Amino acid sequence: MLSNRMADSIKSMANDSSMKADVLVAKVEEFCRHHGVGSGPVVVAVSGGPDSVALTRALLDLQSILRLQPLILAHLNHQLRGAESDADESFVEVMSRGLLEEGIGDVRFISQREDVRKQALDAKDNLEKVAREARYAWLAQVARNAGARWVAAGHTANDQAETILHRLLRGAGLKGLRGIAERRPLEDGVTVIRPMLAVTRAEVMDYLQVKGQAFRQDSSNFDRRLTRNRIRHELLPSLEKEYNPAIISVLCHLAQQAETAYGRVQARAEKLLAGIERPRAGSLLIFDREQLSQAPRSLIRETFRLVWTREGWPAGGMGFKEWDRLAGVVLGEIRAADFPGGVRASAYERVVQIGPSR
Repeated sequence: MLSNRMADSIKSMANDSSMKADVLVAKVEEFCRHHGVGSGPVVVAVSGGPDSVALTRALLDLQSILRLQPLILAHLNHQLRGAESDADESFVEVMSRGLLEEGIGDVRFISQREDVRKQALDAKDNLEKVAREARYAWLAQVARNAGARWVAAGHTANDQAETILHRLLRGAGLKGLRGIAERRPLEDGVTVIRPMLAVTRAEVMDYLQVKGQAFRQDSSNFDRRLTRNRIRHELLPSLEKEYNPAIISVLCHLAQQAETAYGRVQARAEKLLAGIERPRAGSLLIFDREQLSQAPRSLIRETFRLVWTREGWPAGGMGFKEWDRLAGVVLGEIRAADFPGGVRASAYERVVQIGPSR
C-alpha cells in the first residue's frame, strides 16, 4: 500500500505531466485563433516523427472547439530510406485508422509515393530542395482537392533555432534571419501554417508521453555528416549548457525581430522597384540606373532580391558578395558581372540590363 507521501508525490507528478501537455495544446490553440484557423478541413503534413504526430494529436484535442473537420493526415513517401520510408508510411496509416476507430477524432488518411532522388538527378538539382518542393506541391494539391484553406506543418521552436544558427553560419542577412515563417501562401487560397513554432521539442516529448502516443524516428536525423544535424545534436546543446539555457527562446525572438525589420525593408524595396522598372527588351529586364544610383546600397541589394525571386532565377549561389557585386554594377563600380544560373547584369549610361547571359 502506498504511503500518503508517495501517493501525493505520484499525484503531483501526474498533475505536472498533465500541465505540460496542456501547455502545448494551449500554444497551438493560441496560434490557430490568432491566424483565424478553423471552421473547415485542415491538411496536416504527418511524417510519423514526434513533431508531426504531436501536432496531429493537439489539433484533434482542439477539433471540436475550433471545428477543424476533418483533419486530413497527409504523408508523402519520398522513398529515400527504403524499408524505413515504407514503415513510416505504414505507421501513419495505422495511426490514422486507430484514431478514427477509437473515436478520438474525425480524421482521413492520404499518402503518395514519389521517387524524389530520381527527380533531383533528372533536374540536376539539390535533393533536399527537390524533396521539399515535391512535398509542398503535393500538399497544396491535397488541400485543393479537399477544399482546405490550411496545411499544417509540425516545425517547432527548436527547428526555428536550428534554422537561425544554420543560416548564421552560412552568412545570412536580415532576410535569412527571419527563419521559418509562421505562415506563407502555398498557392492561391491555400496557406501553410506552423502552429508549434512556439513549442519546444521537450514540450513535444512530454505531451506524447502523457498521451501514450507512439511515433517514428528518422534515422537520417542522426547523421552527423549533415551540418543541420551537428547543429541539433552538438552546437545547440552546447550553447544551452555552456552559454545560455534560454538560447532557443533567444533565437526565436531574433527571428521575430528580423521579420518585423525586414518587412519595412521589403516595403521600401517594392516601392523602389515599381519606380525603376522599364519595359522589357526581349528577355532582358531594364531598370532606370539614375534613380537606382540615388538609393542606399543596402536597398539596391534587397530590390534585386525581389527581382530574382519574381523571375524564378536560382538564388542558391547568391550570397552577400554576389548581391553586393550586383549593387556595384548599378553604381558604376564595374561595367558588367555574371551571376549564378547564367544571369548577367550590365550597366549603361542610363539603364541597367539584367537577364540571361546568352
